[in-house]
Amino acid sequence: MLNNLLINNYALIDDINVSFTHGFSCITGETGAGKSILLGGLSLVLGKRADLSSLRNKEKKCVVEAEFEIERYDIKALFEENDLDYEPKTIIRREILPSGKSRAFINDTPVTLSILSQLGDRLIDVHSQHQTLRLTENDFQLKVIDALADNKKIVSEYSDKLNDYQNTSKELEQLIEFQKNAIKEHDYNNFLLQELKAAPLETGIQEKLEEQYEQLSNVETILEQLSKGHQLLNDEQVGALNLLMELKQVSNKLSGFGNQYGKLNERIQSVYIEIDDISSELESFLEQAEANPKLLEEISSKLQLLYDLQKKHGAHNVSELVTIKTELDQKVTATENLDTAIIEKEAQVETKKKALEKIADTLGNRRLKVLPELKQQLEKSLASLGMPSATFKLEIQTSQNFKANGKNDLIFLFSANKGTDFGELKKVASGGELSRIMLTIKAILAQYENLPTIMFDEIDTGVSGEISNRMGDIMQDMSKTMQVFSITHLPQVASKGDHHFKVYKTEEGGSTRTQMKKLDPDERVVELAEMLGGKDLTDSAMAHARQLLN
Repeated sequence: MLNNLLINNYALIDDINVSFTHGFSCITGETGAGKSILLGGLSLVLGKRADLSSLRNKEKKCVVEAEFEIERYDIKALFEENDLDYEPKTIIRREILPSGKSRAFINDTPVTLSILSQLGDRLIDVHSQHQTLRLTENDFQLKVIDALADNKKIVSEYSDKLNDYQNTSKELEQLIEFQKNAIKEHDYNNFLLQELKAAPLETGIQEKLEEQYEQLSNVETILEQLSKGHQLLNDEQVGALNLLMELKQVSNKLSGFGNQYGKLNERIQSVYIEIDDISSELESFLEQAEANPKLLEEISSKLQLLYDLQKKHGAHNVSELVTIKTELDQKVTATENLDTAIIEKEAQVETKKKALEKIADTLGNRRLKVLPELKQQLEKSLASLGMPSATFKLEIQTSQNFKANGKNDLIFLFSANKGTDFGELKKVASGGELSRIMLTIKAILAQYENLPTIMFDEIDTGVSGEISNRMGDIMQDMSKTMQVFSITHLPQVASKGDHHFKVYKTEEGGSTRTQMKKLDPDERVVELAEMLGGKDLTDSAMAHARQLLN
């Protein structure tokens, strides 16, 4: 429910701040007074686009702020999805800056126009001539039938299953398309894979081969240096081991003369053992080291293969080659297993299709059952609105395709007069007839759905007398379960309202301003009298106005 509306610096509006309450509110005013401007300002907080021309004073920002009671609308999920603070009394604010930039806020949290529009659609239903055209759309007509059939839960279930089915079907299409491309690449990928599998790609292999290659390439130098080292240690005259042997004997004799000599002897004994071990190791290396041209060639070939593969695949080391090999293996395996994957995915699609078919059939049958009731209610209501011969032809047909709301095509045909052929609403119904049909449908929906606040923008255009009186009754009945606004030129409709607001212009200092106020009982009588007979008030007009209010 709309509690309060503030509009500042918008078009002809300087500053309007008006409060609303439950029930049926009528808004009247002379042509050009600014009722459309009021709707334009309201549309800003509902997510409609705006531009700099909306500013009354181009040097100040335009602000439109609306407070809504939203507890009854079951829209907490919308707030959670968009990370917004949920408040039972929610404030929506829209600002247009002098620079032309626009900002929107929900409970002081900045939001996009898309989010604002989503929320706006759940809070106010502004019925205008443009919206009347929705009456001719199949989706809207089915929505009316679903309301009568209490199909909300099953439509939601169908939507979930449709989404699942479409996603699975898309996955199948992607698999088939992938298979087409993968087959072309399979042979080449397999060739690359076998090439990598044939290469030595163990961890640390490249470093090990490079070390072996260095040793075999320099075997003569290595032998020469090993021999020289062994000789330095084992020469009979000046070999290090012989000299250390003599030193060991000296220290051994000293060790008995004190603790410090004992420790020195231990160190010399340790050095002798280490040098002796080094001598043995040098001798072992000498025995093992030998020229091996064949092994050198094998190692060179393996290294060259690794270098070539790294260059070919743009890898920096063997580890990256291993990663590439794994990826190629997965591609080749995936291609070879695609037939099985496609068969499994086709089975999933078929299972989900059958489940979707089942719920679509249930939906269609439930819709079919309520068609007579909808036809009866429409024709009965329209008869009271001056269309006694209005008849409808409603049929449900099953489509071959899954649609967003089922598999049904609705035949919704209309005839306004006896003896005339049935035709589509958009072809055979006049604007006035469409407005009355839409009002009737909204009234029917109000009985079955928790509708948001509704604002009828001159839905009574082109009617008068008893018909306008009945339209007012319908809107008054709707207001028992929801908040209803009607912008009207008809006193018969305006008199039905629980509250009456007047939009009017004032001129001050060469400037024209649109203003709005709630009328008290006396002001309301005058307003209705002026609507009946013009500015020159007569006793009969005033009496008629009082009669309408009573």
